[in-house]
Amino acid sequence: MKNKLLTLLSAIALSGCMPSGITSKIMEKGIEMRISANAMAELEDGLHFVLCGAGGPMPAPNASGPCSVVIAGDRMFVVDAGTDGMRNIMRMGYPFGQIEAVFLTHFHSDHLDGLGEMATIRWAGGANTSPLPVFGPEGVGRVVDGFNMAYSHDFVYRHAHHGDAVAPSSGAGLIAKPFIKPIQGELTVLLSDENLTIEALAVNHAPVDPAVAYRFTYKGRSLLITGDTVKSANIEKFAQGVDLLVHEALAPNLVMLMNKVAKKTGNTIAEHVTFDILDYHASPVDAAETARDAGVGHLVYYHIVPPLVMPGQKKLFLNGADKIFKNYTIGEDGVAFSLPAGSKEIIKTSSGL
Repeated sequence: MKNKLLTLLSAIALSGCMPSGITSKIMEKGIEMRISANAMAELEDGLHFVLCGAGGPMPAPNASGPCSVVIAGDRMFVVDAGTDGMRNIMRMGYPFGQIEAVFLTHFHSDHLDGLGEMATIRWAGGANTSPLPVFGPEGVGRVVDGFNMAYSHDFVYRHAHHGDAVAPSSGAGLIAKPFIKPIQGELTVLLSDENLTIEALAVNHAPVDPAVAYRFTYKGRSLLITGDTVKSANIEKFAQGVDLLVHEALAPNLVMLMNKVAKKTGNTIAEHVTFDILDYHASPVDAAETARDAGVGHLVYYHIVPPLVMPGQKKLFLNGADKIFKNYTIGEDGVAFSLPAGSKEIIKTSSGL
């Protein structure tokens, strides 16, 4: 609500219909609301999910690079760090300095290209004294080392300018938390305490390997985020009865339409790419069948390919999936759900930014 009010006030000010003194007051109020915003503090105890990026590698107006926020009680985690994900977290008013860890599903660029920005803003925007932990299957160390090297000058500049009060050197950058990808039919526990368990499971995104999904369980509530994958019996097995299944989805019918146009116009690169990507992604129908067969509470489509930009395109995207599983949401940036502890409710708290 605060973000929508701020947007409205900004629009009025930008319209040029107000004296500069009033505009200044509106700006001051807007800055106050932005700085003091803490969407996490408004949540009741439970497991909460927010899409900070609903799209894939293609630019889209309402779907940034893949990125999810999971809040368990007073703990905040991120799964994948695609383009603009961190900025959406800030837009939505979540306390970015409290991000405890990032979990990477795999090492495709669109799932990690915002990682450097995420680490930097968490550090210098939250005065964190330890680096951002990045969990991922084997190979995550190379990713982390690369980002730390790329940002090494920035670490020095920010500390020299702001000092320990803002940018303590001990908190700069990332720290890798590698694990071995579990075999089919098994889970790897990455974090577990009295109330919260975070587990990894294998998915199939060949030739991309390793690739994993993550399951979060908190006080009897659960959600599973697939990352990129084809339809998988392993996902169905470990999604049994989860409250929220966040499943990637590529629409083959729409991608083949792109392929047809690329061929017609002589764009051989686009023709090649749109053909290749068909074999390592799940379709909306695949995701719906998994949700149905696993008996999940609600299905959220994310990593939407291709972008949905035209009226009526969502029906084409689903291509009958809505008849297979009716409790679904097609993801957009800012879509959010709450799963209150001690309840069976699945509450959609936001339909987007």
